[in-house]
Amino acid sequence: MSHELSEQEIIRRQSLQKLIDLNVNPYPAEFFEVNVSSKEILENYEKDKLNYKNISIAGRLMSQRVMGKASFAVLQDTTGRIQLYVNRDEICPTEDKTLYNEVFKKLLDIGDIIGVKGYVFTTQTGEISIHVKELKLLTKSLKPLPVVKVDSEGKTHDAFTDPEQRYRQRYVDLIVNSHVREVFRMRSKLVNTMRQFLNTKGYLEVETPILQPLYGGAAARPFKTHHNTLDTTLYLRIANELYLKRLIVGGYDGVFEFAKDFRNEGMSRFHNPEFTQMELYVAYTDYYWMMELVEEMVETIALALHGKTEVQVGKNLINFQRPWKRFTMYEAIQHYTGVDISNMNEDELRETAQKLKVPVDKTMGRGKLIDEIFGEHCEPNLIQPTFITDYPVEMSPLAKKHRNKPGLVERFEAICNGKEICNAFSELNDPIDQRKRFEEQLELGKRGDEEAMVLDEDFLRAIEYGMPPTSGLGIGIDRLSMIMTNQPSIQDVLFFPQMKPEK
Repeated sequence: MSHELSEQEIIRRQSLQKLIDLNVNPYPAEFFEVNVSSKEILENYEKDKLNYKNISIAGRLMSQRVMGKASFAVLQDTTGRIQLYVNRDEICPTEDKTLYNEVFKKLLDIGDIIGVKGYVFTTQTGEISIHVKELKLLTKSLKPLPVVKVDSEGKTHDAFTDPEQRYRQRYVDLIVNSHVREVFRMRSKLVNTMRQFLNTKGYLEVETPILQPLYGGAAARPFKTHHNTLDTTLYLRIANELYLKRLIVGGYDGVFEFAKDFRNEGMSRFHNPEFTQMELYVAYTDYYWMMELVEEMVETIALALHGKTEVQVGKNLINFQRPWKRFTMYEAIQHYTGVDISNMNEDELRETAQKLKVPVDKTMGRGKLIDEIFGEHCEPNLIQPTFITDYPVEMSPLAKKHRNKPGLVERFEAICNGKEICNAFSELNDPIDQRKRFEEQLELGKRGDEEAMVLDEDFLRAIEYGMPPTSGLGIGIDRLSMIMTNQPSIQDVLFFPQMKPEK
């Protein structure tokens, strides 16, 4: 990264020095009381003008038009933008007009943070504005904001639209692109709605370790680190499932966690190495029960964010109203490929995958082959929320065997807009069966499957004490946020997505 200053930055540093020379502190350490927001003024002033005779507001200077001893400017706070009217003789009632002539006219720049006090009025052109009686510089900005461009039709477009720049300098993106701030407000509302929904049901929000001596609970490659004092290898968690199940063993009937998980694998517009999951485990329930809870919870979120169950996502109008469509995995594959794979062995599956032009390799076992066929031919077609149920046992080492369908497990995924948004099981609570499944995973690992699970002796010991029948759910907050805020990339719903090193 270059530290060479641009011409604009040099001018701003010169302005900074002039302010200091005029005894204006460019970074004062004091409390500036804010008693109103721009949004509140614009929404309520016409209804209640008497309430806005003595206002105090702070924000960023976004434009300035100096006309002799009077000026108009635009101030942006966290809720929006509002016009300011500044009269030299009012902010400088004494003979010394330095504050206006030097500071406001010459030394303040777009992007500076100011505090103003005054009253609200309506200009002759009908624009609600603040008549400034006091003005204070709160922070001098040393870097210019991206310049706003005006097209041939007179519409303004912000220059800061390059995605890579926006993700790297999210702080600038948030300043100049107000719709981005709205996306993250909606994401926060989504999480709060989900948390409130689960709290109302009486489940306990908990925290479990991020640094784990054994990673588990999902099929993924971990990040690895070293603890110096213990002289031991630790892993950043890929899921929190096995710890939450230990808490069900310990006697809690329902636990959930909003977890940061980490997977050391490919990046795409649907994958970031660090992501947020909400995992929930409820005792004495099964996956049928959990499907109904997911429908109810996601429908509740859509209503909270949009006031209706329909959400526009790209060119698709998605309806989260209950009940959602349901397919078994084998039914979905037969529906979209015309091939019934339910009784095929590994060799037949590999041959079928090749006929269907699905990329496969020799490390893939039966479960992975089915998963690849489904991912290639079914998932992209599932636009409206759909439950895919009853997965082959090879694909789900932590799920309970199906009560009446041999070779399958009680598992579902909710697919929406062509991508998985959640994964859930009737949880495997038979410790002998669980050990056998872990051992099968170890064999896949020996064949070169880097995502195969490891054997966790402490988890096996925990469920040997007895885990009640339980259903578990993992729901991807980032993916759900993409859908609920109509964003095409996971980077658009993460404040600071992982990026290649800056050149």
